Amino acid sequence: MEEPRKRARPGRSPAPTGRTSRPRQAEVARLAGVSQATVSLVLGARKQGATISEETRRKVLDAVRSLGYVPDPAASRLAAARNNLLGVFSFTSTFPTDVQHSYYPFLVGVEQEAAARGYDLVLFTGSSTGGAGAAGPHALNRVRLADGCLFLGRHAPAEELLRLVADGFPVVHLGRRDELEGLAWVGADYVSASKEVVSHLAGLGHRRIVLVREDDEAPASTDREHGFLKGLEEAGLPGGPAAVFRSADPEHDLTAERLRGWLDDGVTAFVAEETDTGDAWRALHGAAHFVGIDCPRDASLALLGSPPPDLSDGPTPTGFDIPRPQLGAAAVRMLAALVAGEQATEPLVACAFRPGTTAGAPPTHL
Repeated sequence: MEEPRKRARPGRSPAPTGRTSRPRQAEVARLAGVSQATVSLVLGARKQGATISEETRRKVLDAVRSLGYVPDPAASRLAAARNNLLGVFSFTSTFPTDVQHSYYPFLVGVEQEAAARGYDLVLFTGSSTGGAGAAGPHALNRVRLADGCLFLGRHAPAEELLRLVADGFPVVHLGRRDELEGLAWVGADYVSASKEVVSHLAGLGHRRIVLVREDDEAPASTDREHGFLKGLEEAGLPGGPAAVFRSADPEHDLTAERLRGWLDDGVTAFVAEETDTGDAWRALHGAAHFVGIDCPRDASLALLGSPPPDLSDGPTPTGFDIPRPQLGAAAVRMLAALVAGEQATEPLVACAFRPGTTAGAPPTHL
């Protein structure tokens, strides 16, 4: 006599034949050919600041059905528990303790918005030992003490951040990180702001402009360079590799001889990016001082951001101001939405042009 077949539970595809363990999310990711973070976002029905195409969503759901995957209910219940705590983690080597530190205004906006929403803040101190990378592969696990965490820093460990996202832990990075699929972020519109600075210099009559930047692929640097080159293109000025000077050690590589060579070649304006270190502007400012450039009479200088604290007492550089408090507040709004399981989007925050006193018309003898 034939035994009756067991009926599959409604809403769940039967598990593959011969399987004795629960399919894992990592297996779904492998079968769909996507990251585990993408699987988490599709199954969580929230985009978390990233765009998931319909084709990718279909691949994930097909893999889910094929494997018979269902979320772990215990993990889901654990993820739903809340303490009304938001974490803040910095990847800089020293956590900001000075009101002049570039991160301080960010934290002001973070604190004000968190307080307005009824959250307390937890400051994680991994940066005091050199950041997450120096503390081992699971250095960020302790941020799970909070309901979600905000991360700050020019360089962040991609694998660790994506692991948090894949696990469904609410994460927001302060600064563009769209190269990390599924990671939510808020950022400033550096492209438009940098383009505006170049347009200003071109309007003053400058026809040869050089950008000084650090030699890495940090998104903020990439955005500034993109805006700089776009500004040159729209003004009809020469661009390309010759218009950008990249260096891993600007203070060593940007010599007085190099600066004199640019001036002899007809460069009349120099633009530097702002970074956590401030090295690009410090190198440009120092070389100009050593050569004896009277700014803006002999050449114009501009800064894509704000000067480092040790140079903030000098002339106000032409450039733009980063809306740090507004960015901090926007990051908290996004993080709070993710903690609540809501779809979170924040527009790029505009930077305010700063006329300054370091840019003027090019020398008349050129």
